[in-house]
Amino acid sequence: MTEHADEQPPLICIVDDDAGVRGSLDSLLRSAGFAVLAFAGPDDYLASADADRAACLLLDIQLQGANGLDFQQALLDSEFHVPVILISGHGDIPQTVRGMKAGAVSFLAKPFDEEALLLAVREAVEVDRRRRDSEGRDRNVRLRFDTLTEREREVMALVTAGLMNKQVAGKLSLSEITVKIHRGNLMRKMAAGSLADLVRMAEALGARDTSVTRYHRPG
Repeated sequence: MTEHADEQPPLICIVDDDAGVRGSLDSLLRSAGFAVLAFAGPDDYLASADADRAACLLLDIQLQGANGLDFQQALLDSEFHVPVILISGHGDIPQTVRGMKAGAVSFLAKPFDEEALLLAVREAVEVDRRRRDSEGRDRNVRLRFDTLTEREREVMALVTAGLMNKQVAGKLSLSEITVKIHRGNLMRKMAAGSLADLVRMAEALGARDTSVTRYHRPG
């Protein structure tokens, strides 16, 4: 795993009530270049200010006073999107199926094969990186959309629905040249390289007018 000098290593969080397991996982993961925080239970993990930085959560299924699968489901229900690797010394098939259906990246049985564990962690970190990249792009698109004027948003909604400039002009009671100017401005503001790019952005934003099409003829 390589990191740029100005980047922090991915943070791996461990929730396991066995201090020995926490210690061995901590040592293994740090030796592989990860940052690590270990907790004895879900409450300690949630109380940590760094919980939302976690790129992966190693979660024991059977905890003292808590059920790991229930905690996994609670994270899912609250839209806490950290990738989860379930671990257990007593895992069975129904538990594995339940955990995987709830979105667990992997299920590992104790004692761990170190290479298998590190491989699973790296896969989880990559899942988290892709999610954060996607969320970052979505935020940027929203910020760019917020810079559009109301008229530019109207033009965007109709253009991305498939209407031609002439049709947009008729619908908004504008001249075709005015529509072209608005369209050029919004393409630049949205940093859209093509109409297809703009359509994808409009779909993500819910900004596409789905009530009209190029071929719609009012009755």
